[in-house]
Amino acid sequence: MNVIVIGGGPAGMMAAIASAENGNNVILLEKKERLGRKLLITGKGRCNITSSLPIEEFIQNIPGNGQFLYSAFKNYTNNDIINFLNEEGLEVKEERGNRIFPVTDKSLDVLKCFTKKLKELNVKIEYNMEVTEIVPKDENGKLKVKTVENKENNGGNIHNRYKNKNNIKIFEADKVILATGGNSYPLTGSTGDGYELAKKLGHTVTKIRPSLVPLEAFEQNMCKDLQGLSLRNVNIELKNKENNKIIYQDFGEMLFTHFGVSGPIILSGSAHLVRYKNIDELLKNKKIVLIIDFKPALSEEKLDERILRDFAEFKNKQFKNSLDKLLPQKLIPVIIERSGINPNKKVNEINKKERHRLVNLLKNFEVTIRGFRPIDEAIVTSGGINIKEINPKTMESKLVDGLYFAGEIIDVDAYTGGFNLQIAYSTGYTAGNNM
Repeated sequence: MNVIVIGGGPAGMMAAIASAENGNNVILLEKKERLGRKLLITGKGRCNITSSLPIEEFIQNIPGNGQFLYSAFKNYTNNDIINFLNEEGLEVKEERGNRIFPVTDKSLDVLKCFTKKLKELNVKIEYNMEVTEIVPKDENGKLKVKTVENKENNGGNIHNRYKNKNNIKIFEADKVILATGGNSYPLTGSTGDGYELAKKLGHTVTKIRPSLVPLEAFEQNMCKDLQGLSLRNVNIELKNKENNKIIYQDFGEMLFTHFGVSGPIILSGSAHLVRYKNIDELLKNKKIVLIIDFKPALSEEKLDERILRDFAEFKNKQFKNSLDKLLPQKLIPVIIERSGINPNKKVNEINKKERHRLVNLLKNFEVTIRGFRPIDEAIVTSGGINIKEINPKTMESKLVDGLYFAGEIIDVDAYTGGFNLQIAYSTGYTAGNNM
């Protein structure tokens, strides 16, 4: 059977491998001049391969249609990808938060395992090929894939299975797997063109939005003052002030930026926030707030006792010079301003009411969220091919015979921690293995 895989990211590569292992003749079409460009930048270049959590718990970390992935995760688990890499000669290690990385800390080494396997299985790879149309099956049961060769990047690696008609390359296949990614990191080739290909075939694409993306704040001046401040072991809540309900809660590391906030727990929070009902209206009306607990290990009572001890030590100092042991230097001026306590006031003159106000501020520091950063800064895309139009057991289209989907192009997205890459492997394997 002749199979064409469109897109050379982790989902496409895994789909090609799985299909070739079943004895199919596979051609992998990649728009760029190399495979796995997005894989190379994951995990800050280290590649957070997957999570060590039990595979049953993965769905709990996928706010975007997690239940759809039940069969795919059963078909190809986190242990399967780890075993695959081990067999290709790459060992892995576990780090904080159940995150799995290559022992070399190099995403390139993960990519090499994929490309080595593709070569072993004789998968034909066509670079610089931009697909413009997928034509449904003809009377001979063949799908046609029309491409345009990128002349600027063409390295001459053109296989002879296409027919040249006015610079349009036409590939014929029995099955086609569409794994072109989403809209995030467009420089890697994820420009959303796969959505248009699917739309032409009658598929529905749900609203495309950034996910795992930094958040912008209304308090821009304050954030600029705190820019670069990284906080570990803090607790956050994203809350809807309209009904006082908590949308998302997490513990870990975050970062202040010139536009707002970022960091692992903020990115995961954005994945939940982007799917929240009426989110655009709530953001516009300043109803979404981030509440930071700078001292989650201490109750308000214990924190008050801690502050009292510091005040006793610095009793003859001014308030502005009494917080060095308690807070990062960059945070002190902001806390002083928000506390409403005179910075020049002597510590021994601060009353109980003022001290309690300080405690409450440190446990409930509010930042008003204005919106999401642009999609080209997002790690993944929220939205994509409507899951109601895809068979979850095979990843085959319910609308077009012989067409399959894999990876980020599908309307599924997860928190940080290796879950999105596991989605790519599992859906890619499922698509490639069912033909």
